[in-house]
Order: sequence, then structure tokens, then C-alpha cells
Amino acid sequence: MDHRTKLPHVRQDFAASVVVFLVALPLCVGVAVASGVPAELGLITGIVGGLVTGMMRGSSLQVSGPAAGLTVLVFEAVQTFGLPALGVIVLAAGLLQLAMGALKLGRWFRAISVAVVEGMLAGIGLMIIAGQLYAAAGLKAPVSGLGKIAGLPEVLVEAAFSTRALVSLAVGAGTIAVLVLWKRMPSRVRAVPGAPAAVVLATLASLVFSPPIATVEVRGLLGAVQAPGPDAFGELASVSMLGTVLAFTLIASAESLFSAAAVDRLHDGPRTEYDKELMAQGAGNAVCGLLGALPMTAVIVRSSANVQAGAKTKASRILHGVWLLLFAALLPSVLGLIPLPALAGILIHAGWRLIPLRTIASLWREHRGEALILLVTAVAIVAVNMFEGVLIGLALSVAKTAWDGSHVKLEVIDKGAGPVQAHLSGNATFLRLPKILDSLEALPRDRPIELNLSGLHHLDHACRVALENWSTRHSSDGTESVRVTELTGGKVTQS
Repeated sequence: MDHRTKLPHVRQDFAASVVVFLVALPLCVGVAVASGVPAELGLITGIVGGLVTGMMRGSSLQVSGPAAGLTVLVFEAVQTFGLPALGVIVLAAGLLQLAMGALKLGRWFRAISVAVVEGMLAGIGLMIIAGQLYAAAGLKAPVSGLGKIAGLPEVLVEAAFSTRALVSLAVGAGTIAVLVLWKRMPSRVRAVPGAPAAVVLATLASLVFSPPIATVEVRGLLGAVQAPGPDAFGELASVSMLGTVLAFTLIASAESLFSAAAVDRLHDGPRTEYDKELMAQGAGNAVCGLLGALPMTAVIVRSSANVQAGAKTKASRILHGVWLLLFAALLPSVLGLIPLPALAGILIHAGWRLIPLRTIASLWREHRGEALILLVTAVAIVAVNMFEGVLIGLALSVAKTAWDGSHVKLEVIDKGAGPVQAHLSGNATFLRLPKILDSLEALPRDRPIELNLSGLHHLDHACRVALENWSTRHSSDGTESVRVTELTGGKVTQS
């Protein structure tokens, strides 16, 4: 039998794997450096994403690895608990993902408000841009999000009087310029992705001109592995670390499953099995945790590159993990040549792409409430932290849904003689109680009232008690008792 019949897509998958490798390499290194951990830990997560998660069922063309979307959360965790604790956090998050997938909870992540997810990505993008502007200038960034933003004018002033900072910023700006202009290059040139091309050009410029800028610190792949020890596991008893584990789990899962939905729209192949994809992400994160590496998510940049490069099966993402492993094992010293400002430029560009400007504009025109949730979520992430910012966004989304779902209408029919008829329809909840009572109390107090509730889909306890109290008060003025008609168990009853 012809080998092409056994492996009908081997050529497309091989070519796609090389493209994904070239896209993933600078991002793996850049995300690790921005997270405050050794560069090799980013490569390890990319390798696990290809060789472990890539082999599992779920989303066949989605590619996993370290993501810019978790950079801020990882940095905060490392600063708070230390690098040795990172493996425990990632391992616990992976086990939680496995459990949620086994319990078939993956599909429920699709119920999260898009405004909250977009707001989360916007907040992360702003944090990445603000933090990496310091890195591009070769300066240390403040820890808090507001501190990063407030200190940017000082960075510009300091850079203006420092040759070293200016040169460093120039390398970062040049990297961003290459990324932006790469789309306008001839198609043959664009066969090479923009990110590795920008890094290679920045590295060559650094070798030729020897500017006074920092480069990636190399430790070696095995030297970077830090399996979590017993002391690190003991910290799981703290509430703050458990909160961090929960944040890693929810944000990584949501990002991965939303990415899967986006990737499904890019191809005509098999659709994502969300519960199995969640388990695949959990297995990958559990392995990353045991190795002390960065957490992984499915990454839309790599996944879309995989689809656009012509990938047909999961072989492409597995092979990209093989190429990352070979690079890390055979050419680790090459990492030491990469200028840090170039990686900062890569991440600033990635952060900018996380901010959904078109979505914000569209929501503001059509669904202003959703746009406000998006903006508040983003601002809360910058002002407070990632986990609490997302919780604020979710709370606002639930409150808005409850408000939208509690529409109630009161129709009053007064024929001038006889009882006044009042018909309530919709959903009567405590959120609309002031409106209901204001309307009812405006009815004539010297006329009998017939209150018809048969049009209500829902009547909560607070509204029922309030209506009973209003009825008692109205009848106490000497008028005929209020006659109430309501729907109970599918039958109209009167009282």
C-alpha cells in the first residue's frame, strides 16, 4: 500500500508544524521572561503542549503552550509564593481541569459572558503592554498594574537621558515595526512568520553593532526543571494559594475553550469535544506542574497559524513539540543571543492584539451594557488583580442578566365605572419591585381593583409578599377587597 494512502496529509502537517514551531519559539521564550521565570520553562511548556496535550483528543488543530494571557497571573504568583511553588499551583490547576473534564463541565465554560472574556483579555493586554514597555527600556517595572501605568511618563523621561535605555527602546520599537509591516511583504517572504523574523533581525543587529542591551539568560533545559518539593505542597493549605489555583484553572480553561470555539470557525474538520479538550489541557498542565514549568492554554495565535499553514490532523502540533524539544536540547546557547527588548516588542504586539478594539466599538453601538461590563472588567484587572477583576466582571454580567430577565409590564384598564383592571405580565422579581409598587400605588384608592397576574412567567417571594401587603393596605381604606387572579400550576385561580 502506498505510504501516501496511510498518511494522506503528512506533507501538509509537516509544513504546518514548522510554521507553528517558528511562531511558538519566540512566544515561549518571551512569555517565560515576562513571567519572571527562566526562558527554558516556557520551552518546556511548549514541548508538553505538543507532545502530551497534542496527542490527546479534544480539538484536533488547536495548539497549546505558554500564553501571554497568563503572563500577569504567573508573574503575580511567582512574586507572592516564589518560583518553587509555581509547579504545585500548575499541577493543582491541571488536576482540577481533569476533574472538571471528567465531570463534563467543559461545555459550561461556553456560558461565560463574551464581554467578561473580552474584558479579561483587554485587561491582560493593557498589563502586558505597560509591563513590557519597562522591559523594552531595560528598566524594572513596578509590581501593581496602576503602578506600571502611572510610572510610564517617568520611563520616557529616564529614557530620554540614557543612551542605554534609548538603544534598548529602539530595538523593541524596531521589532514591533517588523511585526506590523511584515503583512505587507511579498508572499514568499511571508512564508516565514513575522515573530521569528523580527527576533532574528534584532539578534543579527545586536551581534553586528554590539549595543549595550540585555540578552536572554540561559540555564539549560535540565537545569531549569524544578520539580515541586514537599514544602511547596504544604503551601496549598493557605487560602491565598488556593485562590491562585482557582484563578489559574478558570482563566486557563476559559481561554482554551474560547480559543477552541474560534479555531472551529477557521476549518471544516472535526468539531471540538469540549470535555475531552479540557481533560487534555488538564493532563498537560499536570505534567507542566510536575516539571515546575509555566501553565499552558490553547493559544489562538499558534492555532490559527496551524490552520492557515494547511494542517489537517493533530500530527502538526505533535511535530511542533518535537522541533521545540530538539531546539532546546541541541541549540540552547542560541537563546543567549536574543535581545530582551526584542522579546518585549513581541509581547507588546501580542498584548495590543489582545485588546478587542473593534468588539468594544461594536458593543458600544449595539449593546452598551455589555460594553460597560467589558471596560469595567479590564479596568478592574489593571487596578486590582486578575482574579478579582474577572470576578467583578462575572458579578456584573450576572446582575445585568438578572435585570434584563426581570422585565415586567403593568397594563391598567379603567372604563370609568366599575373596578379598575390591572394586568401584570413578564417576570416580577425584587429588581423591578419599586416600579411595580409605584404603579400600583398610583391607582385610585376609592375604587375596587382587579389585579390579574396570569400573564406573569415568574413571581418571586419578595414580589408576592409586597403585592399582598399592598392589597391589604388598599382594602383597609374601606374600599372593596382587591380581587387577584393568578396562574397556579397552569390553572387560573382567583382570591
